[in-house]
Amino acid sequence: MPLQIVRDDITKMRVDAIVNAANPSLMGGGGVDGSIHRAAGPKLLEACMALGGCPTGGAKITKGYALPCRYVIHAVGPRWRGGGHGEREALVSCYRAALALARERGCRTVAFPLISSGIYGYPKEEALQVAVETIAAFLQKSEMTVYLVIFDRESFRIGAARFADIAAYIDDRYADERIWRERFRQAEAMWGEEAPLSCERAPGPSYASSRADSLNEALQRLDESFSEMLLRKIDEKGMTDAQCYKKANIDRKLFSKIRSDKLYRPSKPTAIAFAVALELPLRETEELLRKAGFALSHSSKFDIIIEYFIAHGNYNIYEINEALFAFDQSLLGA
Repeated sequence: MPLQIVRDDITKMRVDAIVNAANPSLMGGGGVDGSIHRAAGPKLLEACMALGGCPTGGAKITKGYALPCRYVIHAVGPRWRGGGHGEREALVSCYRAALALARERGCRTVAFPLISSGIYGYPKEEALQVAVETIAAFLQKSEMTVYLVIFDRESFRIGAARFADIAAYIDDRYADERIWRERFRQAEAMWGEEAPLSCERAPGPSYASSRADSLNEALQRLDESFSEMLLRKIDEKGMTDAQCYKKANIDRKLFSKIRSDKLYRPSKPTAIAFAVALELPLRETEELLRKAGFALSHSSKFDIIIEYFIAHGNYNIYEINEALFAFDQSLLGA
């Protein structure tokens, strides 16, 4: 997955480079900055002293020293002054400068904190939006895995209105599922093990229109595989392979495996990621999932959140992943 949101301690990330939310002096400070300097050891401060500081919106690079990474990229974010003093532009510049340095040094994996969202006071929701949008735009043109490292749950919140809307959507679908299960339980109690079919859900479509006379005949009627359907949909949408796997937040190597093996069985988050990238309506999303052996269910928060975004026509995979992360669900991608 090219962009991942994770909960971790950035000083323990085994990546090519970690990004330090530094101040203009580069002399260390509190929060993430202080933690990185303590973990890296005194040589990091010596290296920073030789850099002569860094302007807001810029970034400079040093070795990682005692850290489990090759480099530390020191990015200087803006202080929040109400939003009308170029804070967003400076924060975007900060991420771009750090990513450019990582690319120049041949880094394949980079970990970022949520820059400026600590003592600099940038609102966390807005800081997250800037981070995700800027990193996502960079990844459209570069092959790199980027981690956005969130230290604790309090450091991460999506908008209260959207959170409430999704939570209500989940509760409504869970309620429907509970009502159905209770009715089925009552029917079983009345009829025994053979409850009437009207209490059951309609069976899904079968790949065979009638019962096969033999196993060989059934195997001759194998339906289109997940890989075959995916490649067909990419062509129908007029997309290139790269446009599709990048929009799906999928690694190029994984996509190559899927393309070369028509019987490849992806994970459920990977299959849904492609459905989102292709902007498939719910019916076609469920069809693509069945090709991989999965289904959407109202007994799963993950599935209900996916259904919510598709039903609302929102196919932004990064926004979907923000919501999944907030509800402690697996993220879309590989």
